Amino acid sequence: MKEDCYERVKRAGHLMVEKRLTVRKAAEILKVSKTTIHIDVSKRLKNVDPYLYKEVRELLNYHKEVRSKRGGMALKKKYKK
Repeated sequence: MKEDCYERVKRAGHLMVEKRLTVRKAAEILKVSKTTIHIDVSKRLKNVDPYLYKEVRELLNYHKEVRSKRGGMALKKKYKK
């Protein structure tokens, strides 16, 4: 893995854990695609920093659990106006 890629992977992982960001928000901040962030934190991070990978994985699972609730609230808010 190239050095800049290695740094991006670690930066994305730390950013997501520290600020509890979604993949979409992290991609927006780092100015890369959602796919790149997702591959970085779900595949590459495992080889770079296993401890950080575990933390990010837990965060991704949490966001997956609440995704439907957030969607429901957004829909409710949309039609309430």
